Amino acid sequence: MFLKPLKKLSLALACTTAVVGAVNAAELTVYTAIEAEDLARYAEEFNKVNPDIKVNWVRDSTGVITAKLLAEKDNPQADVIWGLAATSLLLMKSEGMLEPYAPAGVEQLDKKFVDSSNPPTWTGMDAWVASICYNTVEAEKAGLTPPTSWKDLTKPEYKGMVIMPNPNSSGTGFLDVSSWLQMFGEEEGWAYMDALHENIAQYTHSGSKPCKQAAAGEIPIGISFAFRGAKSKADGAPLEIIVPSEGVGWDMEATAIVAGTDDLDAAKKLVDFTITKQASEMYNVGYAVVAYPGVAKPVQFFPPNLTEKMIDNDFEYAANNRAAILKEWQARYDSKSEAK
Repeated sequence: MFLKPLKKLSLALACTTAVVGAVNAAELTVYTAIEAEDLARYAEEFNKVNPDIKVNWVRDSTGVITAKLLAEKDNPQADVIWGLAATSLLLMKSEGMLEPYAPAGVEQLDKKFVDSSNPPTWTGMDAWVASICYNTVEAEKAGLTPPTSWKDLTKPEYKGMVIMPNPNSSGTGFLDVSSWLQMFGEEEGWAYMDALHENIAQYTHSGSKPCKQAAAGEIPIGISFAFRGAKSKADGAPLEIIVPSEGVGWDMEATAIVAGTDDLDAAKKLVDFTITKQASEMYNVGYAVVAYPGVAKPVQFFPPNLTEKMIDNDFEYAANNRAAILKEWQARYDSKSEAK
């Protein structure tokens, strides 16, 4: 006589569980400049730990995502930024667009990957470092000698032989330009870029494209980042990854919560995951330098002296002067940018 009531109770509990599950399910809109091929892998790993949170990606180049976030300042559409240049996030911080949050375990990270505010507004994931990708076969055909410095690239022999990223659309391009201004000073830095411009064949909208094109033999010299060069060389491309003697610029991919998110709890869970050892192991597939100490594995053909050549990058300078730098660059050099 008690079977029917028990069955009804079971059905009621099942319905309640379904409702609770629906209520607890969350969706996050995540803005990113992470390479497209990595996004599914990142979301899959996150969902192994948080299966009830769906990540909806909005992906574009660093410049486009940065501009989009600034345009939406008064009506934010993103919940989290997962994988954008730290220089861009410092700009967002100065505009009051980020939610301060100290993720669980943040004390485990290398300190240079953590915002100095307490609590921090952003945390770093990995770093990418500038370098020159030099195709030895194509260079020999053109009768070129290998450059050893940034300033070598202004020599007449390299005219039309060099491509680099556009800093308005590429984070790699911006770290190149901001690092030259820091290394050489404002006046000499712009004079250097004037001379370099004479040898540039094209400014691309992707930071990895110059190295990919050099690897494919489409151009002898691509200004890009070292990890891309090492990967291409490991795949058989006739590349040398040259570390210029003056030093190299660098930036880091970083993560932050957008102030005003409708689901702060879910956003915190995502950011907690992004700084774990597991996450750094995931980043290490695509980057040689990661935030969690002791995780990074040696990368074949990655220049052994590269970290020693990383400049003491003034991220505050780069962030605070970003708009002025990009405006000046656009006025001087945009005539050689590839069509969008």
